[in-house]
Amino acid sequence: MNISVILGHPYPYSFNAAIAATTVQALKEQGHTIRFHDLCREQFNPVLPDTELISDVPEDALTALHQQEIREADGIVIIHPNWWGQPPAIMKGWIDRVLREEVAYTFPKGDNGGGLPIGLLKAKAALVFNTSNTPEERERNVFGDPLERIWKDCIFAFCGVHVFERKMFHIIAASTPDIRAKWLEEVRETVRSFFPLESEPR
Repeated sequence: MNISVILGHPYPYSFNAAIAATTVQALKEQGHTIRFHDLCREQFNPVLPDTELISDVPEDALTALHQQEIREADGIVIIHPNWWGQPPAIMKGWIDRVLREEVAYTFPKGDNGGGLPIGLLKAKAALVFNTSNTPEERERNVFGDPLERIWKDCIFAFCGVHVFERKMFHIIAASTPDIRAKWLEEVRETVRSFFPLESEPR
């Protein structure tokens, strides 16, 4: 399977980066083809130009590459921290510029965009890893876990990907090396079970 792995975190030694490295390694061990992008390291431009908004044609080669790869992906893994109940700006810009109409979704003929979308992504499954400094109970009961709704319903279901799992690791600021090691093992096992060996059916 072709798996797209997208990391959105500015610090190269963050726990998010460790999650990404663990994810990529686990996928390689399962025999998958990985297309990994660290958005900050490759200086992805998150700002959607007005001309690109109108034309739906990417203005730079990197965005065009991302669109091509997400079209071809059999699976998608997204990794980013929880900032204000949202993805970081660079990840939000990736959504805006890459998951465009006629790339990730479309509408029936004659529909001006107000009806039900038709998902175009061929990906069979999507996995999201997030980190947070908010306790899990507060995240769920006070804030309503907005990242779950954003990725599961507003993005992946909209684009036709309905097999979805998300894991949030709390509380990063108070975590010890032992706790992080256990979390990374959880990442490894989640990736392996979610994207089995190429020879095994999912």
